[in-house]
Formats: sequence, structure tokens, C-alpha cells
Amino acid sequence: MNPMKTIHTITELKNELRNARKQGSSIGFVPTMGYLHEGHLNLVRECKKENDFTIASIFVNPVQFAPHEDFDSYPRDMERDSRLLSDLGVDILFNPSREEIYPSGYMTYVEVENLGKVLCGKSRGTHFRGVTTIVLKLLNIVSPDQAYFGRKDAQQAIIIKKMCRDLNLDVSIRTIPIARDTDGLALSSRNVYLSKEERASALFMPRALQLARSKMEDGLHDAAAVKELIRSEISKTQLIKIDYVEVVSLDLLEEVSTVDPRNTLVAAAIWAGKTRLIDNFILGEI
Repeated sequence: MNPMKTIHTITELKNELRNARKQGSSIGFVPTMGYLHEGHLNLVRECKKENDFTIASIFVNPVQFAPHEDFDSYPRDMERDSRLLSDLGVDILFNPSREEIYPSGYMTYVEVENLGKVLCGKSRGTHFRGVTTIVLKLLNIVSPDQAYFGRKDAQQAIIIKKMCRDLNLDVSIRTIPIARDTDGLALSSRNVYLSKEERASALFMPRALQLARSKMEDGLHDAAAVKELIRSEISKTQLIKIDYVEVVSLDLLEEVSTVDPRNTLVAAAIWAGKTRLIDNFILGEI
């Protein structure tokens, strides 16, 4: 196994990829913002299984953070992340600077209309414009055969797939199930922000979603009743503030009145102290 190369410039990365393609290698890509957890590593493992050549990127994307959000304090540990990726056999780590991605005078952005204005988009108005812009840039730079995303960010994955279809990108978007800690909390880089009490309270969200899923499997298909059940369960702790609980169609993210077991996303977002967390479950395929 060759040692992992860390590359900081687009020009050098494209040169390396040109060589890989000359050898007939299939290329898989895992974009991340770093501070890696087991969910990210599962993406890398899946990518390694399905491709000859694996690239991971670490770039904390400033344009998906609003001015009041946590860009400056977002957790970072490049040394640890690099070691984890190297141990998994990643071929290239792409770690560009902000100036490399958004040079002076940059003014081009990409937006998937409507899908980015619901769920998390209601409280994070420009977030998905930033996500689609950076993902499109990275896909254009890397030109992978397959790119890998986690289902915890289900709305993000749906939007990225829609963008790729609409813009005729020649890449397959693969989504991987949510990775959870032993207590059931969905893994997130932001979990490090939680105090002991906040983390214990945050567990009400996955438990509420699991209860709702169980009730739905037993025949509860009224979306309003599903939302009320989840809200009621989460509200049993006073340390949590609910951002939203929604039952929407998986393809268009539109509110539904009746659950379709082949096309439904049940999603929630909460505030545990100053930390915003999301979770969901999916009936159907992204």
C-alpha cells in the first residue's frame, strides 16, 4: 500500500488524478469538513471497497455558515484526521486553503431551488447554497466515479443528488446509513460541544424517532400524529429546544398528511444548549 499523499492545490490534485485515470482506476471521493468520527470513516471504508482509488477532502466551508454560526469554533484536528485516513488506506487527502477554493473576486454560487428552503433551510437560509456550491466545485475538481455522503444529513444528500441530476454530472452519489454512538446518538462532529447533561437530554431525539418508527410499523400513518408523538417525547426534557419535527416526501421534501412507506423522510432538529443537532429516519431510498 502506497503512503497517503496530502495535497493542497487544485493543480497538483488534477495532475495526480490524471495519472490514476491513465492506469484505468475507478475513483471514489469522500468530502468532509474534518474532525472525523466513525460515520466519516464508514464512508471511507465503503469507498475503498467500491473503488480502486480513494480521495478524501477536508475543508471547513465558510460559505455554508451564517455570520452567527460556529465557523470559527468548528472543531478541527488535522493531525488526527490525517492519521485516521492514512490508516484506512486513503490514496489522497485534499486539504485546500480558503483562498484556493474561493480566490479573490469569487462570486459564483449554485442553488437547488425549493429543496434548500425547508427543514434545516428554514433556520439556515443560505446554508444549502453554500453546500451545493462547495460540493459542485469539489466534484468538478475531482471528477470521481462515485462520491459518498451520510444519511444523517438526509436533506443535504437529497439536494446533492438533485443538483447532480439537473446539471448532468457524471457521478454516482452513494449514501451510507447513519452511524450512532453506543447510546444511540447520531455521530456528529458537533457532539464534542455537548455537556454531560446536554448529551443526556439530546438522547430524547433518537429515542422519540425510534418510538415513532415503531408506531408507524404498527400502522400509524397519520403524519400529524407522528409529529405530535415525536414532539411530545422530546419535550419530556426541558433542556432541549425543538427547531423542527417534520414528515415529508423523500423526493420533494414536501409536507405530507399520510405516510408513504416507500417515500417518506421523518426528520427532527433540536438545540441542546448552543448546539444544534439533527436526526432522521427514512422510509424508502434516497
